[in-house]
Amino acid sequence: MKMYQQGLSLRERKRGFHLITDEVERAMPELREFQTGMCHVFIQHTSASLTVNENADPTVRKDFEMFFNKYVPENDADYVHNDEGSDDMPAHLKAALLGNSVMIPIRNGHLAFGTWQGIYLCEHRNYGGSRQLLITAWGTI
Repeated sequence: MKMYQQGLSLRERKRGFHLITDEVERAMPELREFQTGMCHVFIQHTSASLTVNENADPTVRKDFEMFFNKYVPENDADYVHNDEGSDDMPAHLKAALLGNSVMIPIRNGHLAFGTWQGIYLCEHRNYGGSRQLLITAWGTI
């Protein structure tokens, strides 16, 4: 059993859903060593999240943004936490719904996604800044 861990700083992105699979794979070239294993990707923030979904059609990512904005609206008078702007509390709620990590199996040196799958950075703030990830991979070589 072998284990690697690597931090990754993602550049600031606009609000929305962004494919980051290639960046994760570049940050952890050791993935190629594994015959079988697991890759855990964790985001170290509370107003952005990660998920695995469609990697081919960009309209899916637009529809994700539309859906979450519709069901977790800004400027809700019932929100108490609003010190950092109208997008702050909704960002925390969206992040809680989607989650702060994803796990992807490793097979024969590659992330074993299904057809059309990739990792999304889900940026829920208008100006979220750079985002920090911690990538941990383990398995057999």
